[in-house]
Amino acid sequence: MVEAILKDKKLVVSVSAYLDGEYGLRDICFGVPVKLGRNGIEQILQVELDQEEQTMLEKSVELIRGTMSALRL
Repeated sequence: MVEAILKDKKLVVSVSAYLDGEYGLRDICFGVPVKLGRNGIEQILQVELDQEEQTMLEKSVELIRGTMSALRL
């Protein structure tokens, strides 16, 4: 990842990125494919998900948000 950023390689990798509407999600960091270049995350790539994949994504987000809420107590 460091090499992709330093050498501006535009490498596509999966990383935890802050989402602001991508995949229908807001205000959460989630592992998604991105393009890495000299500016770090240069683009979040949205992959079309089928219904089963979308359901699994939503369940994962619920678990993350639940864990985050429990940690705030």
